[in-house]
Amino acid sequence: MLILGIETSCDETSASIVKDGIDILSNVISSSLKYHKKFGGVVPEIATRHHVENIDKVINRSLYDAGIKTGDIDAVAVTDGPGLVGSLLTGISCAKAMSYSLDKPLIAVDHLKAHIYSAIMIKDAPHFPFIGLIISGGHTRLYMVKDFDSFELLGDTVDDAVGEAYDKVAKILGLGYPGGPVIDRLAKKGNPNAIKFTCKAVNGTLDFSFSGIKTAVLYHTRTQRRRDTKAQGIKDICASFQEAALKVIVENSIKAMDKYKIKTLVIGGGVSANSRFREMMQREAKYKDFKLYFPPMSLCSDNAAMTAGLGYKLYKKGIKAQLDMTVRV
Repeated sequence: MLILGIETSCDETSASIVKDGIDILSNVISSSLKYHKKFGGVVPEIATRHHVENIDKVINRSLYDAGIKTGDIDAVAVTDGPGLVGSLLTGISCAKAMSYSLDKPLIAVDHLKAHIYSAIMIKDAPHFPFIGLIISGGHTRLYMVKDFDSFELLGDTVDDAVGEAYDKVAKILGLGYPGGPVIDRLAKKGNPNAIKFTCKAVNGTLDFSFSGIKTAVLYHTRTQRRRDTKAQGIKDICASFQEAALKVIVENSIKAMDKYKIKTLVIGGGVSANSRFREMMQREAKYKDFKLYFPPMSLCSDNAAMTAGLGYKLYKKGIKAQLDMTVRV
């Protein structure tokens, strides 16, 4: 079964053809990142305009790469949220038009659940239930995943998501946008114990808070500006910040598995590409003997393959959307 996936939740315009939920025949992504860099973050109006101007080209290229025509697809899956309203509406409008004109089923896909699915688009997928962790620019969440359409929220960020914290710290240090890749790179050459930044779970729960550590970095750079603006000082700040921020994510994930007596952790989202985080989690998985699933690097960022893949699973369960569907914020 061939599913056309459409993803326009933020600044990537993506379309993908996936066969039977796991076989990616094409996955085309057009990013508007370069237009947002000078603003230090995503500008919704710019992102939406990029989607409008490129979505037809991206879909056509996806069909071409897969070697099929529009009439060959069996259903259309589209991200309906969460995300930027204007961006989501562009993808949804296109998906509804294609569904109607081709007389093909329409499937609405949750963006965060699709990120979790990106790590298990494999034949030997884990059995339910498992703990799902989302770490991205907009969300840091822990779920109890009982089925493809059954996610119970266990922990959430009460302020900044971890990806937002990376971006803000990078801005404080003058490292540009996005912050995740550059901080990860510089941290490898820094001392993670040079500065004692703290980041803890909220009141002993499974919730997260990253606003405080971002502010701590800001105050530290103000008081130590002359010394820490040197190259090694910035690397040490990056390493110390990253170690503390990632440590609480690892701890809460382990705590969730222990609390619910589950031995499988599935991770998705842009920050899942972070090299230090993967090292930390893989070490814990080996020490505590649990199964760990990361998405391949090509599926860490926003993409339509995960939308099409999860769309297939939902369709097989009889879950379809109507043409009056709209953005789910």
